Amino acid sequence: MAAEMGAVWAIDIGHNSLKALYLSTERGVVEVVGYDNIRHGKILSGDGITDAEREELIAISLRKLVTKYDLSMDEIAIAVPSQNSFARFVNLPPVEAKRIPEMVQFEAVQQIPFGINDVQWDWQLMTEPDSPEIKVGIFAIKNDVVNYAMQPFTREDIEISYVQMAPMALYNFLLYDRPDLVTSDNQATVIINVGAGNTDLVVCTPSAVWQRCILIGGNTFTKAIADTFRLNFEKAEKLKRTAPVSKYARQIFQAMRPVFTDLASEIQRSLGFYSSSNPNTKIVRIIGMGGGTRLRGLLKYLQQTLQIPVERPDSFKRLAIGSGVSQAKFHENVSDFGIVYGLALQGLGLAKIESNLLPRTIARSRAWASKGRYFIAAACILLFTSLLCFASTGWKVLNYDKNKQTRTRIAGILNNITQASNKLEEIENKKAEYAAKIEKEFEIFKYREVIPEICETIISALPNKENTPEQAPLYEAFAKGDIGGIKEFKRNERKQIFLTYMSVSFAKDIKSAKFEGADLWRRNRNLLEEEDERDGEMSEVEWQMMMAERGMGISEMDRRRFGWEIETEEKKDPGFVLTIIGYSPYGQSITELGQIMDPPNANDNPNTWGFITRLARLDDLVADGNSPFVLYGKGVPDHYKLDMKEIDLAVEDPLIGIGQWGVRYINKMTNNGPQETMEDVVVDPLTDEIINKVSVLDQNGREILTNGRPTYKVNDHWFEINLKFIWREAPEFPENNALQGTML
Repeated sequence: MAAEMGAVWAIDIGHNSLKALYLSTERGVVEVVGYDNIRHGKILSGDGITDAEREELIAISLRKLVTKYDLSMDEIAIAVPSQNSFARFVNLPPVEAKRIPEMVQFEAVQQIPFGINDVQWDWQLMTEPDSPEIKVGIFAIKNDVVNYAMQPFTREDIEISYVQMAPMALYNFLLYDRPDLVTSDNQATVIINVGAGNTDLVVCTPSAVWQRCILIGGNTFTKAIADTFRLNFEKAEKLKRTAPVSKYARQIFQAMRPVFTDLASEIQRSLGFYSSSNPNTKIVRIIGMGGGTRLRGLLKYLQQTLQIPVERPDSFKRLAIGSGVSQAKFHENVSDFGIVYGLALQGLGLAKIESNLLPRTIARSRAWASKGRYFIAAACILLFTSLLCFASTGWKVLNYDKNKQTRTRIAGILNNITQASNKLEEIENKKAEYAAKIEKEFEIFKYREVIPEICETIISALPNKENTPEQAPLYEAFAKGDIGGIKEFKRNERKQIFLTYMSVSFAKDIKSAKFEGADLWRRNRNLLEEEDERDGEMSEVEWQMMMAERGMGISEMDRRRFGWEIETEEKKDPGFVLTIIGYSPYGQSITELGQIMDPPNANDNPNTWGFITRLARLDDLVADGNSPFVLYGKGVPDHYKLDMKEIDLAVEDPLIGIGQWGVRYINKMTNNGPQETMEDVVVDPLTDEIINKVSVLDQNGREILTNGRPTYKVNDHWFEINLKFIWREAPEFPENNALQGTML
């Protein structure tokens, strides 16, 4: 039964992060007061992580939470993993209500597959008020699992009020937040919680829950990538997270395909076992939860394989968001917060399953602690009575010497207090020293906001609703993912620019800095073969990057050795060298593309400016008219370059990040007549429109020939911009600063 008012913290420590949710209820309204999702320094189940290091990583994350929030005033509920856990629902014979605990004790000994003294267990009556049968749920988990889960909180002096199994918390979340999905015992909804280490499968009906732990999780996909590409765990994890935008996306997903298959097979096997044991119950829907469901294509693959609708919630239906909580950021964590949501509901008395696996010794000590004030009051009364008795029997006649031992003990205590006070004063005197050390360690983080500021500046200059108001409906449709609204504009009339790659490097002297974008481009496209033979010589920028990686600057001897110009004492303008790569659907030629890049004769009307025009007039784009960056040397080849080309697969492979692979079918004439063949194309990932140069097909899918040759249609164009920004607010850098020339 829910309390009129109350608040509870729910905490779930996973392999990848610590999830915490703070809920309160007032007059039946459940509200999010606070939340956090603290990522561990490393994945706890990663390669080479020792038990001691794992405990330290958990302790660090927990201390961050304790430092940020005061947990001492509210009840706390924690989750334990589903391994080595047990949940069973049994029907008891008709007995008197007072005999039910005795019958449950007997059933627990028979049903729990572990020694009854080796587990923490609890039970709950699941019978509906008007049902003649007596149905109870028995829940148990091994002692060592519970103790291990509570150790981090014990070390931080955090008192736990509720311990619940993760699958039961997910069950509580579904029954409260989505009661429309759990309306009948003949139709079951399945929760699949894909964590880092394993996947919890929970089959939910109004009166029962069935669980299974599948030992396949996000780390299994990471290890598959690591084994395929021979990478360590951390690099493989990073590659997995960036797979959708990687040029190797197809190879990455190919490496993970066996894990997709194994996971789908295990889920199908489990659901088949449940269906055979419960023939009258049909599985109608699957809810995907956990960080693993963010893996692109996973839920779609499960839906196609299992032939059951699969959805991932993007919000909680019955949860109000407090005024101090960012609704957008909270919704980003919805898929991770299913367990803590269910835990918090139990703490507020709103859960279907209310079993508590908190060790009985701890629960008993809490009960005694709650009665402590009564014992203190009784002790005070007894002490007062004793004092009166001693006073009435001649306290004044006691010998002073009899108190010698007491005085000696007090003197010892006072001496200890003095020593402790001296140590405290000694530590207080070192505050300034520690503060100086901390400030020195944090110096490396100065000016870290400049790179995001550059990115924000570049993005603000792109065509958008404000910069190109005549196509505002196009940008609004694109922001909403409204494909129909986008296609209301012909593709070659859409004034859109998509950036797929950007590199930024710092230079103390922007005038002498060299562009590296072209070399980087050819190297990424395997074109830097014999055209750049330099007999093993390094450019100045390459030497700077190598020396920067070693934490070293470039000496005058290095410059003389390679024949580089030695810097003079003239004033240098520090800034950034940028390489920007992208593509645009606008126009049918490079000349037309130039109209939205850098139109000639652009006047003072901002509506006539292009992307590069706005970069050249950054002061006009900011509110105070003083941008921290100034475009340097536009029109000078050494300081500014713009290259635009058609996207043509016959000339070169698709550029990094431009579109995604697809195929189209062509009826080509052969000696045996028309034959359907496949042709690789690059398509827009949102609208599925072809963006590379292709031959024109007739209504029968055949190439239209002119003078015996195919007629081609040019779709999108790609571009590469090399430019320089002067950094107006740059600090004074030492001469041997290793930052020079490195990519930020």
